[in-house]
Amino acid sequence: MSNIPSFNSYIEKAITENWLLDALTDYKSITLQYHDVARKIEKLHIMMEAAGIQPGDKIAVCGRNSAHWAVAFLATLTYGAVIVPILHEFNGEQIHNIVNHSDSKLLFVGDYVVKNIQPEEMPHLEGIFNLPDFSLHTSRNEQLTNARERLNELFGCKYPKSFRKEDIHWHKDQPEELCMINYTSGTTGFSKGVMLPYRSLWGNVDFCQKGLGIYMPKYSNTLSILPMAHMYGMAIEFLFPFCSGYHLHFLTRLPSPAIIAEAFKEVKPDVVVAVPLIIEKIIRKRVFPKIQNNAIRMLLKMPVVSKKVKQHICEEVYAAFGGRAYEVIVGGAPLNQEIEQFLKSIDFPITVGYGTTECAPLISFSDYHHFVPSSCGTAVEHMEVKILSPDPANQEGEIVCRGTNVMLGYYKNEKATQEALNEDGWYHTGDLGTMSEDGHIFIRGRLKNMLLGANGQNVYPEEIEDKLNSMAMVSESLVVQRGNHLVALVYPDLEEVHDMQLTKEDLVNLMEQNRQELNGQLPVYSKLQAIEIQEEEFQKTPKRSIKRYLYK
Repeated sequence: MSNIPSFNSYIEKAITENWLLDALTDYKSITLQYHDVARKIEKLHIMMEAAGIQPGDKIAVCGRNSAHWAVAFLATLTYGAVIVPILHEFNGEQIHNIVNHSDSKLLFVGDYVVKNIQPEEMPHLEGIFNLPDFSLHTSRNEQLTNARERLNELFGCKYPKSFRKEDIHWHKDQPEELCMINYTSGTTGFSKGVMLPYRSLWGNVDFCQKGLGIYMPKYSNTLSILPMAHMYGMAIEFLFPFCSGYHLHFLTRLPSPAIIAEAFKEVKPDVVVAVPLIIEKIIRKRVFPKIQNNAIRMLLKMPVVSKKVKQHICEEVYAAFGGRAYEVIVGGAPLNQEIEQFLKSIDFPITVGYGTTECAPLISFSDYHHFVPSSCGTAVEHMEVKILSPDPANQEGEIVCRGTNVMLGYYKNEKATQEALNEDGWYHTGDLGTMSEDGHIFIRGRLKNMLLGANGQNVYPEEIEDKLNSMAMVSESLVVQRGNHLVALVYPDLEEVHDMQLTKEDLVNLMEQNRQELNGQLPVYSKLQAIEIQEEEFQKTPKRSIKRYLYK
């Protein structure tokens, strides 16, 4: 891996080559050009130096996506410090624990987060910055306080003839050097600090530039919806577009379906990156109602006009995502089979990738031209993937991988590191899958989620849930085991229930019909004994995965 270039050189190049172009926009708010980003980075470097921060020290950032979140991140890496991104959905106690466990010396917080933290619970911090304006919320360092008060003066003294692109000389990183500790969202209830070296970030960005960037306009627009503290959103919606000189737009508010739809229409992103939940809601709420009528269904059965009808439907779906995207990339969880089959049937440019925080995150991906339905692509460049199975094409086994993207290990957790990484560098994902002869990966489910049928057969709850989620009045579901029986917990589509004026008894009867219909499609050992209706939406991780461990 000695031929891997400095990752910070990509940041420097993006800034110097796009100096006067728009870089970061908070949706319906401020825009920073690339030279503005550089100036803010330099000013943060001045304050980091005043606070006594050394290369390798930890700096945490916690807040909703924003231009200043991105600046704090970039300033930390280009200083040579280690960034600790914290998901803003975490509660105060979780934030305190991560700051303390990571040994962070500075913390940047958004206005949504600042109300939930207690500085006295993080005694080792030198200072806490407010992300909206980089003002000091808390300072325990006199030099830091002085530097913040005299920041413009200090900046002017350092660059008396104005700050120019030629003045940029930032930290030159090494491939194996630690640059980030990313704490997992913890679907199993425990969050681990994933140690990522600079090579992991480079491996992801390099692949995206070669595999996706070649199809996109030079000055593309992108829309950042996923949390940047999550590796999927960070790598694909932030680092790749920034290093490519694109114009990034951040949704700084809670990304409701209505806001996302409005933003797609206004920003018109050149690529769309999303989790399945976002795609499925847009299709079910904004597309299906327009096309699921008798007239359209009849036309689709007529060979002469069906092609034109499908083309029209495809244009409708395309418009819902802004009308300019090269492709829509789904990750974080499998896409519902009904939605996937619909999109493929109308030749919509959809594709599904696969990754983990431990790989920053990419493991596999295929461009939509090569996408195979139900798969999540082939191994990305710089990575090897194999299935631990005597017959990988037909018998599922654990998915393992190794290569440039793989983490160094878990921070202060040697036991977990040894369980995840073997001596040959293979990372054990904990996911079960198969692989076709041409390398396409098909995920069956999580190893930890797999249930045993009454006679010892393997039951994959995700496969049952996928079918159930396409049935009447089902918003989302979770299959659990009660003794020797399987039970589905269902959170109904309350909007449809209300629109159809269904009573509670109606809903119970409808779910029983769903159960019987579903059981007709399942083998004997995976049939459902009952469906239980959930009164409240399932609790989820920031990437919108259900926290299964809460419902066992």
